[in-house]
Amino acid sequence: MYIVLGAAGNVGSRVIETLRPAGEKIFALVHSEQKASAVDGGNVEAVALDVLDSAALRAVFQRGRRAFLLNPPADPTTDTNAEELKTARSIAAALKDSDLEKLVVQSTYGARQGDGIGDLSVLYEFERLAEASGIPTAINRAAYYYTNFDMLLEPARKGLITTAFPDNFVLPMVSPADLGKAAAARLSGPVSNVGIEYVEGPQRYSFADVAAAFSAVVGRSVSLATTPRDRLEESFRKLGFSPAAARSYTRMTEATLDGPELPREPNRGAITLEDHVAALR
Repeated sequence: MYIVLGAAGNVGSRVIETLRPAGEKIFALVHSEQKASAVDGGNVEAVALDVLDSAALRAVFQRGRRAFLLNPPADPTTDTNAEELKTARSIAAALKDSDLEKLVVQSTYGARQGDGIGDLSVLYEFERLAEASGIPTAINRAAYYYTNFDMLLEPARKGLITTAFPDNFVLPMVSPADLGKAAAARLSGPVSNVGIEYVEGPQRYSFADVAAAFSAVVGRSVSLATTPRDRLEESFRKLGFSPAAARSYTRMTEATLDGPELPREPNRGAITLEDHVAALR
């Protein structure tokens, strides 16, 4: 019996989609009844709960055999670092006395010890908390999600997209669909398949490649403008981020610009950046 957190999201929904045909019971955890109706049915039972309710979450964990853990993103109008640490710690607390035989944790490239570095520090702690449970833990560190570009389609139609990255900056990127498949494979695989793996797309792309992919879709030349580093925090504030969230996201972006150490042999997915952008039409 599998348990999938974030079951209605880009990654969790693909974990379920991959596991569902095998017919084993799946508990799909979502945060609202509305989301539950989108995934419930057949061998998938949707469970709506607040992951800050450790007791309720533990009760679900005690019904399962293996669990996919994803820490939900916080509302950017809040102190995202503080809120995401709360949910990470609540999920980890719920693992106590669960008798789960294996965990798969969704994390990120560049995860590192620190404070206030957005996902990089929050998910590093999430990894360590999961391992501290004593349950065999597989960690999938994900490259930069293609879905971060989804909001750029309309600006691309006008011929200009703006990012935090220069056009020649090369970054590992990945489709959430490939992340879901990779997580499902480890979740259903041997208990001994644990530790950190890196998951990215079939190749690495520059941000010039991102502009070219949008050019092909919108049928016109698309230019790329780069937000200067000293204006990153201001740019997040203009998007409605709280001061704390803007600082956290700025520090995370700067750490990415400074270049995390990249794996030599990542688990490579099949979906290209061009495939993803073309599907936005």
